[in-house]
Amino acid sequence: MKTQPPQQHSIRPLIQLIDKDPNDFQRKDLLKIIQTEKIKQLNLHYTGMDGKLKEVKIPINHYDYADMILAQGERLDGSSVFKGIIDASHSDLYIVPIYKTAFLSPFENNTMGIMCRFLDSNGDLALFAPDNILLNAHKSLTEKTGYTLNALGEIEFYVIYDKKDSLFSGLEQRAYHQAAPFVKTGDMINEILDVTAGLTGSVKYAHSEVGYIEALKSTDPELNGKCCEQYEVEFLPRPVEDMAYFMTLAKWVIRNIAYQYKCGVTFTPKLEEGYAGNGLHFHLELAKNGKNMMVTKDGQLSDDCKKMIGGLCHHAPSLTAFGNTVSSAYLRLVPNQEAPTKISWSENNRSALIRVPLGWRQTGDMAKKINLAEQDCFDNTKTNRQTIEFRSPDGSAHINLLLAGMTIATQEGLLSAKSLERAEKYYVTKNIFKENDTTEITDLSTLPASCDESAESLLKDRAFYEQDNLFPEKIIDYCYKKLKKENDQNINERFAELTADKRLKATREIMHKDLHKH
Repeated sequence: MKTQPPQQHSIRPLIQLIDKDPNDFQRKDLLKIIQTEKIKQLNLHYTGMDGKLKEVKIPINHYDYADMILAQGERLDGSSVFKGIIDASHSDLYIVPIYKTAFLSPFENNTMGIMCRFLDSNGDLALFAPDNILLNAHKSLTEKTGYTLNALGEIEFYVIYDKKDSLFSGLEQRAYHQAAPFVKTGDMINEILDVTAGLTGSVKYAHSEVGYIEALKSTDPELNGKCCEQYEVEFLPRPVEDMAYFMTLAKWVIRNIAYQYKCGVTFTPKLEEGYAGNGLHFHLELAKNGKNMMVTKDGQLSDDCKKMIGGLCHHAPSLTAFGNTVSSAYLRLVPNQEAPTKISWSENNRSALIRVPLGWRQTGDMAKKINLAEQDCFDNTKTNRQTIEFRSPDGSAHINLLLAGMTIATQEGLLSAKSLERAEKYYVTKNIFKENDTTEITDLSTLPASCDESAESLLKDRAFYEQDNLFPEKIIDYCYKKLKKENDQNINERFAELTADKRLKATREIMHKDLHKH
């Protein structure tokens, strides 16, 4: 795939131009950039209820106008952004810039982009806005436990393109960490990596993922006959509300660059039976005063880490209402596809819902062991990289609502006297897909198997989410109705009555209907 975009995009991070931590950015700093970089347009961005990045384009007519917009923001029609949540009779909202999120646009010359928060007519945070729900959930966690919560996200997606030749053909379901020439879209991924890292300053790495489909079959002309390569972009741990912005920006970058390479791209949970789906996993890290608090001094998981796991396991069924929001999500959550089906946690076990990955806890300076000429020692006691990974969410997730739900599940885990008992109950050591005849596995609860079941789990758990008015009732109602509209109750029983060909056709219709929905 050698098609080149009209231009290569380069990013100059504002942290370099302003020479400040983004948390310390002020309006005067951005106004100076507007002058020195000859910025002609300011794009006010926000996240809609569909999870996609939106924008209002504002020409900078003169310096005072830019000053006013940065100080006061703009207004918009909230009934269009939050359709079904607020009424047209009182729908005006303000969007006000968050200075630390400002960036020079990679796609428009002389343009500054900036994320915004929603404020109501009184100038207070609009409590129904998903990013404000996440912000307040994190504040609640910190006030009640003394911890902050960092998250790192893993975005998986398929690049969709017309295959030109059969040289060095890809390997189906064996594309994990493949390099050129066995993957053909590496140049595009390099650019995605460069731009996303420049915008966020928080990218860990990118790589080819397991999924590779030689020629997809579909009734959708955008998909039919196309070659599909799967990739992942993973971030570094950052405060949960910042990670939500970074993930939303990353999806925007990925789509824009793919479009300019004349490729399709999708985050949809599943493209084909028997092939890897698109997960949207999150690693979580408890921190205090900027220090990772996941392990004890002797390198064992801390009790608070296990309590967090207990809280997440307890609320895992209803968390699918924010993390698995379309029917195809439940075609991904099947055995032997490294996607969880039961509620469990384990160390280094990709069949579990929550994985405790390797965390460099007791390894020492490993590079010195294999580079015998190395004289200097790396002090790994200064770094603690341990996280836990929540593996059920997929590309249909509403990132802000999911992270908010995970944050208050963490809060309850830390505060509940039952959390350590729950963590012990859900702990497994075996591959749950290969040893399901053991008591350890058969006693585990299962995740919902459809949007319908997810909706009912949310309804049962709504008091938990609505505590302290963190999730407004209207948001829970909205999510419940959205799940119910998928109309997938008893879907497995309905499929069981079909012939193999009809079943495959029906599943493809479900998988491909949400190609660009998220």
